[in-house]
Order: sequence, then C-alpha cells, then structure tokens
Amino acid sequence: MAAMNPQTELRVRTLSIHVVTWNVASAAPPPDLSDLLQLNNLNLNLDVYVIGLQEMNCGIMSLLSDTAFEDPWSSFFMDVLSPLSFVKGNKGGVNIFLKFYGYYVSIVNCHLPPHVANNDQRLEHFDRILEMQNFEAQDIPNILDHDLILWFGDMNFRIEDFGLHFVRESIKNQCYSDLWEKDQLSIAKRHDPLLREFQEGPLLFPPTYKFDKNSNNYDTSEKKRKPAWTDRILWRLKRQPQAAIHTPTLSAPHFTLFLRSYVSHMLYSVSDHKPVTSTFDLELKPLVSAPLITLLPESRCTTESDMLISYSLTADFLSSPWDWIGLYKVGLRHINDYVSYVWVRDNQVSFSDGLNQVYIDISDIRETEDQFLLFYYSNNLHSVVGISTPFKIQPRSFLAEGPLDEAQPQI
Repeated sequence: MAAMNPQTELRVRTLSIHVVTWNVASAAPPPDLSDLLQLNNLNLNLDVYVIGLQEMNCGIMSLLSDTAFEDPWSSFFMDVLSPLSFVKGNKGGVNIFLKFYGYYVSIVNCHLPPHVANNDQRLEHFDRILEMQNFEAQDIPNILDHDLILWFGDMNFRIEDFGLHFVRESIKNQCYSDLWEKDQLSIAKRHDPLLREFQEGPLLFPPTYKFDKNSNNYDTSEKKRKPAWTDRILWRLKRQPQAAIHTPTLSAPHFTLFLRSYVSHMLYSVSDHKPVTSTFDLELKPLVSAPLITLLPESRCTTESDMLISYSLTADFLSSPWDWIGLYKVGLRHINDYVSYVWVRDNQVSFSDGLNQVYIDISDIRETEDQFLLFYYSNNLHSVVGISTPFKIQPRSFLAEGPLDEAQPQI
C-alpha cells in the first residue's frame, strides 16, 4: 500500500470487532444466534466478526458434507451474516493474518489439552502455536511483531485446589473473585513473561464448563467435573519503542484496543460449554493513504455489452499475470462464488500512469435487482487486495448463452 505522506494527517478510524469462541461439542447450530452475534443490539454497529469454534463434528458424514457443500455451522453463520455484507474467511486454520490500514493483525483460534493435571502441557502448546506461525510472504514479520494478536478458544485452563462444593457455592453466590486466584491461566500469567503480555477482561460471568447439555446445570454425571473458565479471549498489543528525542515531528502510530464487553451466553445449551464473546473498539490512525487496488466499474453498465472496469494500482504493488478480477453478487459466501471473471493481463485494453482498463463478460447475467461487487485477487499475495463499492447492472432485451471456455481460477 502507498505510504502516508508526512504532510497528510489521516483521521483516526474506529473499528468495532466482535469475537466469538464456542466449543460446540459436535452439536448442530441452534435455531437463533441473534444474542450471540448481538444482531438485536441497536446501539452496536459492528464492523468485523471473528468467530472461532472448537469440536465441530468430525464424523465421516460431516467430512463428506464439508467437502461437497459447507459444514452446518459455517453455512448457518453465512446465512445470518451475508445479508449484512460480511464475507467468510479461512475455515479450520489455527491462524488468520490480516492487514488493517497498514497494521498487522493475527487471529488465533486454539483448543488446548484438557484435564486439570495437564496445565504444563497446555502452556507448552501455547508456546508451540506461537513458534509455528510462519508466513509464506517474506515481508510479513514474526507474529510477535504484529500490532495486534487476538487469541481465543477452548484453552481448557481449570481451577486448582478448591473443592467442587466450594466452587459451586462461589458460583451460586456470584463470588467469582474467590475463584480467580486459583484459575490456572491467571496463575500462569503471573509467572510466564510471554503470557503476561496478553490481556484479558475481568471474569465477571460464571465458569463456562462443564454443563449438562440442554440445560444450565453444571455436570451431574458420575464424574461431576469441577466448573472452570475454559473458554477465553485474550489480546496482545505490540509494545511500541520509545520515540527518538531528535525526531519530535514523527508521532508514534495511533493503535489502541478498548474492551467494551466480555461475557458468556447462558441462553445457549446445545453444548456442554457456554459461548463467550468480546466486543472491542479498535482505534487506529491509518499508516497508508490508499488501498493497493482501486476498482471502478463503468457508471452505466448493462448486459447489452461487456463491462469496462478501470482500476489503479499503488506504485509499490507487484502485479502478476495470474491476477484476476471477479464479479460477485453482494452476499457472496466464498471467493469462488464469482458470476464472471477476467485475467487482468490477458484482457487489458489500455493502461496509463497507474490506470488500467479491462473488459469483463457479463452476457450470462440475468435480470436482477441484486447489487454486485468487483474483487481484485493478487496471485503473489494469495489475497483479495481491492474491492469496489456495490453497484447495479441494468438488464438488456435478450439473454446470450454459452459457457466460458477457458480455465476458471480456483482458490
């Protein structure tokens, strides 16, 4: 992306991020997730959803379903979020890396080893996950040098020493602070220098494990497992170096995270875990003044003819012959859901100082009131690097038929 001109002061932006972690214990999605996603909260205008699930059904039928279609949970979330123009990211990975206005952000979803006696093993896994975060691109720094790490999941930390009766009575009386001193994660943060850099909101909600399914009762089985805060959401902001005394005109980057809420959701009982959510406000002053790619469809396009796309590139963007532009309906579920596409090099009709033009075939698009988007996919970065604003395509008098002959891009 283009670097910011020292004379150009970009205003501070605020992004609202809603993080969900839930060990669903192989259960199917419940019929309504409005409370979990805060869809009915009129005072909350969310920009980004980060959803991490653990113990999704891994049976053979589920694997076949995932291959042919989507797993039920991803499908359910997309049905809810697609109308709001939210787009699904990677599924099933440990880490997702993003770049917000020039800042590096890592999102880690984990499921650490269970049982109270395996605390050392959990801490070893925590360190190992960090060590394994290597990115293909050479210019991406180590995860510990990222500006923000959001780390969440079923971390399986338990409550030590206290007996089952004391723990349950403390929960019944909402005396959660009595349990904090024996929470294994809280203890580890006091002694582990790296863990100490991760922050967490106050545990002002009941322990989220283990419940009888389809109830709000803690475990009544023969094992009678002791309740614990196994499901956690942590974050870490990169430590900023001290500004040099002789460069007072260079202000430190403005990048701050504010926790707005950290709660569990007792409403949901399909699993033996209760889901946990955090809502954050991320305040940042952009480090870049322009996106890598700016896409502009022609102002009045119809299906009578091919659509002309104009796009500009920043000076430091390295394009590839295998870059392509996809045309999508708003509400897409996946990068492969394009209704048409064009290889930018093969179909380029003109270019000048930073401005390029290509035609894209829209003859197969039928009359619709739907809005469309253009995505520019970078083969070098393995990522979408440009998205247009929504637009409409006007109908034409007749429809042409005929499949695309060339190979289609797949991600």
